[in-house]
Amino acid sequence: MKLRITDVRRAVVVAPHPDDEVIGAAALIAALRRQGSAVAVIVVSDGAASHPNSVAWPPARLTATRERESLHALCRLSVRREAVTFLRLPDGQLSAGADRCRAALHRALRRHGKVDLLVGPANADAHPDHRAVARALRYFRFGGRRLTYQVWPPQRRSALRCRTVSLPGGAAAKRSLIRSHRSQLGAIRDDPHGFSIARHELAVFAHPVERFVEERG
Repeated sequence: MKLRITDVRRAVVVAPHPDDEVIGAAALIAALRRQGSAVAVIVVSDGAASHPNSVAWPPARLTATRERESLHALCRLSVRREAVTFLRLPDGQLSAGADRCRAALHRALRRHGKVDLLVGPANADAHPDHRAVARALRYFRFGGRRLTYQVWPPQRRSALRCRTVSLPGGAAAKRSLIRSHRSQLGAIRDDPHGFSIARHELAVFAHPVERFVEERG
């Protein structure tokens, strides 16, 4: 079933890591911006744990690069730089620092004032950082609509209970947006154990039909 968003004037999309905003919600962001809705994005972690053994890419450089990659992708979706907030919490440690995560995220959300739609990761996501952000969002007092998206494991979820949004341009457009995140696609070569989105994962992530579950409360 197609997601109804015509009543949304202001939305906030929460991403656990830089790149989750386009993997999980690029089509939704694009649809909201096309109808003139204001979209803000909050990126929770600094993304610096993807290549911990890289000499050429120490944490400060990697963090700055990953933020630029997110800004570039979001600019292509007509989201302004000033609408993007980076909380820079430690990548891979959001569960261990759950209280800090919750406090920082809630402060950032309160700064956005009245919002119609809040979008974030699913509580069933396989990544612990994503689940930590989902739990933090669950405890945020909010009277508008809530949507969740799932990134890990990369799979096309059943349409049961899901609402869909399609990205104009199809898989090629979605893949191009994800490829803005070059640091996560093999560009860093001096850490053989570093993270890289695999080809089969990219194929699933690039599917142009995004699925969301509408949560209550």
